[in-house]
Amino acid sequence: MIALFHELSEQCSKLTTERYSTSFSSAIKLLHPDLRTPVFNIYGFVRFADEIVDTFHDHDKHTLLSEFKTDTYRAIERGISLNPILNSFQKTVNEYNIDHELIEAFFHSMEMDLSKNIYNCDKYKEYIYGSAEVVGLMCLFVFCEGDKEMYTQLKPAAQALGSAFQKVNFLRDVKADYEDLNRVYFPDVDFTNFTSAMKNDIEEDIAKDFSDAHKGILQLPGKAKFGVYVAYKYYLSLFRKIKRTTPANILEQRIRIPNYGKAYIVAKAGVRSQLNIL
Repeated sequence: MIALFHELSEQCSKLTTERYSTSFSSAIKLLHPDLRTPVFNIYGFVRFADEIVDTFHDHDKHTLLSEFKTDTYRAIERGISLNPILNSFQKTVNEYNIDHELIEAFFHSMEMDLSKNIYNCDKYKEYIYGSAEVVGLMCLFVFCEGDKEMYTQLKPAAQALGSAFQKVNFLRDVKADYEDLNRVYFPDVDFTNFTSAMKNDIEEDIAKDFSDAHKGILQLPGKAKFGVYVAYKYYLSLFRKIKRTTPANILEQRIRIPNYGKAYIVAKAGVRSQLNIL
């Protein structure tokens, strides 16, 4: 009956993804069925760690994150956990031989969120790598299904896509990060005097990430390409909307893509996929 427990654990990760991110859950459902569950498992794990550092303000975050980290490695070593999120994650890590260095880098960035509020260039790159790029690389282990040569070839593009997603999130959530969490991720940016020049510099950096990522998406296996492309197009659309927003408005509102806009993105991507012109 252990198969039932694993299935229940994976359903918890899937539900976590659906409740926290309709956009990512929709994109994951466009992957080949073989890839959906392991990617849900990765997202559920990442989401729980992120919740510890971002929302558990009335609790001892350091202790909670430390225990979560210890429990994660224990689950991977044992091949089982009574925490369903960690059980589903360890199952994916062990099945796809995901590099443990990626997990360690992820936890390092989560720990940075507990102690750092302002980032210089080096720490910013370090944080982006651990909080976002490694998540893309974990998913790439799944997409490549053991093909090490393909993984090595697509690794830079996967990192660029994760980086682009994270930086767009930073711009979209700047009001909450700055006002509620007192965090400034972008180096040399003063949000008490956020100028168009500052915003343009950030956007140029993000545009390069998107460009580098797109080249890799086109080389993904067929099982993964469409779902990843839709996630890419969603974030690119969000980025373009942010670019049209003034610095003052960025600080006053959270930019969103309405549901009809997301539906259009999926429909248009579907047509391009059918015509083989992604």
